[in-house]
Amino acid sequence: MENSIIKIQGLKKVYNPDTIPVFALNGINLEIEEGEFIAIVGPSGSGKSTLLNMIGGLDSPSEGSVEIGGIKIDELDSKKLIDFRLKNIGFVFQDYSLLPVLTAKENVAFVMQLQGQADQKCNKRAEELLTAVGLQERMNNRPAKLSGGQQQRVAVARALASKPKFILADEPTANLDSKSTSDLLDIMLQLNKEEKITFIFSTHDQRVIDKARRVVWVVDGKIDKDERK
Repeated sequence: MENSIIKIQGLKKVYNPDTIPVFALNGINLEIEEGEFIAIVGPSGSGKSTLLNMIGGLDSPSEGSVEIGGIKIDELDSKKLIDFRLKNIGFVFQDYSLLPVLTAKENVAFVMQLQGQADQKCNKRAEELLTAVGLQERMNNRPAKLSGGQQQRVAVARALASKPKFILADEPTANLDSKSTSDLLDIMLQLNKEEKITFIFSTHDQRVIDKARRVVWVVDGKIDKDERK
């Protein structure tokens, strides 16, 4: 793929290699292009979340490589990897992972503050992003005052804050009702189409699979199918 932003080659993750080895991933080869809206799917224990963690640099491979924008992130030391993640990858987690003592706007701005950006710039972009996800009236609410769907929208805005190369969403709809899921996916699709933001999901939610334009099925740590719609 000419426009690949992610290249994965021979990726393996083995637990208990010296006793009874368990292959969470067993030889994954995958390329993802800029602007894709892709779902990595499979049953529990298939390796899909492990694969997402590898792409995000949250776990290290036993063998193989993960290359993002020409950089093999598995070869970076811990300090450089943290810095790389902060500047290049946005994360949306199943449990939202918002800081409870901060408002919605402060949660979104926090990522940019970690990058050393000026407070005024951080607040302005946070307001723009929360408006984009339909939360312009809830910017000053803390997470406890927001519904699950609203908290997940804050998480999406936060993931976008650093202008990452792509966003990893690990089971982002697992705790949401049907309407919240539909609203969230519509927002993500709009961002994907209008701003060419790449979204990579780990999911077993059929609603996400139906919206995805590419579905990669992982079974027993290997890619079983790779389908484009």
